[in-house]
Amino acid sequence: MKEKVLWLGKILLGSALFAFSFAVFLEPQNLNAGGLSGLSMVLCHILRIDEVGVVTLLLNLPLFAVGGVKIGKKFFFGSLVGMSVSSILLDLFALLPKPEVEPLLSALYGGVLCGLGIGLVFSEGASTGGSDIIVRLLKRRWQNVPIGMINTGFDAVVVTLTGLVFRNISSALYSGVTIFVTGQIIDAVVYRFDYSKVALIISQRYDAVAAAISRELDRGATFLHGQGSYTGKDTKVVLTAVRKQQLADLKRLVVEIDPNAFIIVQEAHQVLGDGFSRYSRDAL
Repeated sequence: MKEKVLWLGKILLGSALFAFSFAVFLEPQNLNAGGLSGLSMVLCHILRIDEVGVVTLLLNLPLFAVGGVKIGKKFFFGSLVGMSVSSILLDLFALLPKPEVEPLLSALYGGVLCGLGIGLVFSEGASTGGSDIIVRLLKRRWQNVPIGMINTGFDAVVVTLTGLVFRNISSALYSGVTIFVTGQIIDAVVYRFDYSKVALIISQRYDAVAAAISRELDRGATFLHGQGSYTGKDTKVVLTAVRKQQLADLKRLVVEIDPNAFIIVQEAHQVLGDGFSRYSRDAL
């Protein structure tokens, strides 16, 4: 139950951040972060109506049917929450007083908050609906492409429409800044939590080091064959992968066992296996 509440809370927070950034920073400056919300803003301008959230909700409905079938029930229900909350909050936040901010600052801060919101929702296996569903489907097709980059490319089309409809090249250029920043922040949020550390430990007390890693950190270790280039002596190198928050404990353990140990630490992205994440076709 705790995990479900946390999952739902992150989706709600991400949806709120997205809606706030769009309603307070982007829409007042005729800027958008792309997607269906941006397309809705363009349509509302053409049709001379104000309910961006309602239009976004209507455009989302057919996409949800496809997303539910292709990606799964968890994505469907999470995205349903994200879409509903963001659509409602778009219109509620539109009632807030609009700050007098330079267009460039609106593009930057709007892009950062929008990227934080969407990235947080993406990281929980959901979306805010609309183009996010399309982006997730495209990610399944191009698994080697970061999801933020896919999102940026898709949103570039909406930015072009923004410039054409509002007949303002500055609006289109500022919107380009927004979608670039949004894409970078999405990738930072989605992928930064999946980094671990890999350590190579060279020590004469390799057995004790490996045992301490297993006992104190609950992590496995692998012995690699090594040979000293100067002494010519055979030795074993301890290879282990740990979470970032365990790195300080790892270094402390090794130094306590062998103060002369040689430790090499490297970044590791998407460590798959026991104690870490599992492979999934739908992984971002």
